[in-house]
Amino acid sequence: MMNSFRSALTATAIALCCTQVYAQTKKPLITVKSMDPAFDKLVSKDAKAEILAEGFTWSEGPLWIEKHKMLLLSDVKENKIYKWTAGKGKEVYLNPSGYTGTIPRGGELGSNGLGLSNDGKLVICQDGNRQVVIMDAPLDKPEPKFKALAANYNGLKFDSPNDLTFMSNGDIYFTDPPYGLEKNVGDPLKEAPYQGVYRISKNGKVTLLTKEISRPNGIALFPGEKRILIANSDPAKPHWYVYDLDKNGLLTNEKIFYTAEMPKNGYSGVPDGLKIDKQGNVFATGPGGIFVLNSSGKLLGKIEVDDLASNCSFSADQKTIYVTNNRRVIKIALR
Repeated sequence: MMNSFRSALTATAIALCCTQVYAQTKKPLITVKSMDPAFDKLVSKDAKAEILAEGFTWSEGPLWIEKHKMLLLSDVKENKIYKWTAGKGKEVYLNPSGYTGTIPRGGELGSNGLGLSNDGKLVICQDGNRQVVIMDAPLDKPEPKFKALAANYNGLKFDSPNDLTFMSNGDIYFTDPPYGLEKNVGDPLKEAPYQGVYRISKNGKVTLLTKEISRPNGIALFPGEKRILIANSDPAKPHWYVYDLDKNGLLTNEKIFYTAEMPKNGYSGVPDGLKIDKQGNVFATGPGGIFVLNSSGKLLGKIEVDDLASNCSFSADQKTIYVTNNRRVIKIALR
């Protein structure tokens, strides 16, 4: 009996010890790393993060909608858009969101990037249906009814529209990497021999802007709409490219804005989704978390995240950022 008692005490002590060690070594949700005084004006050294919702298969495309005080995000592999609100937490918002076909298929078949058109309609990049659509229903009464804005270019179906950004004149710029195809670039259903970046003009015309980026992904306009930034989620070319926009809204003067250092034994991830604040500062998800750069491409600091970060969205006052973070979504109070 005494030996059993001692064994129980020993087991309890070991368990307590292990719990303490785990608590001491567990990686924090975020780690703020300032590299320039300008960063400290954007992100507090004491910035707090919290998990808003979890249980996703792969979370993407966050979109904060101030009017309805709700965050929308895609679960790309589950073919659903979820809604988060402070009152009700996580709820299914739209199902299906990206694939409405009847033939069973795998891969990333749901929605990906989400945005609001200038007239307040939900615009969706559909990986499964391989098109950019508008939800033909009010934001507060969602239905899986879609109206195609762009389904092909010169008769060739897109691979899987990924992310998008909006001009004040109503034009939409979007990226089209191959990730939604079941076999990626080797998929027999792939029709275009390249990965493209496109524009949907307000009159409905689709224009190919560039086919030189190997894996175009996140995309955003700088304030003033004279420049545009595009992430390349290719580990061999982990760049963010910046372009000038000419008087016709076409891309000119390609330059590498910043290049991510790819991890060897540390963080995983590639340049992915991004947002640009009202001052032109870039918050871009990439290896290890969120890169914060000024409008000239200087790295100001990083918000390291303890799991893969795919995209982000600002609150209306840009003091908070919402980050899709693998199987969850987190909220970071920047300042």
